[in-house]
Amino acid sequence: MNKENFRFYVKVRTTLNVQVKDIHDELCTVCGDKTPSLKVIEKWSKWFREGQEQVEDDTQSDSSAIETTSENTEQVRIVINDNLYPYV
Repeated sequence: MNKENFRFYVKVRTTLNVQVKDIHDELCTVCGDKTPSLKVIEKWSKWFREGQEQVEDDTQSDSSAIETTSENTEQVRIVINDNLYPYV
């Protein structure tokens, strides 16, 4: 299962008023050591109780970190060219 699958399960079980410890125990029974920690399950459950609907990560908040511009492309090119033959 991926993170979104785990979150969806936590969302459904939280909506059904299942205790966080029970949700974690259920996931451990099925997924073993791939289960997120109890602390993570608690955090997700809290989000959903507070009205969070989305189970996917919000990638828009990270988009500036991966934005490609001519300026940052040129900066990378300069770093590569300056270090192309560092031991010659």
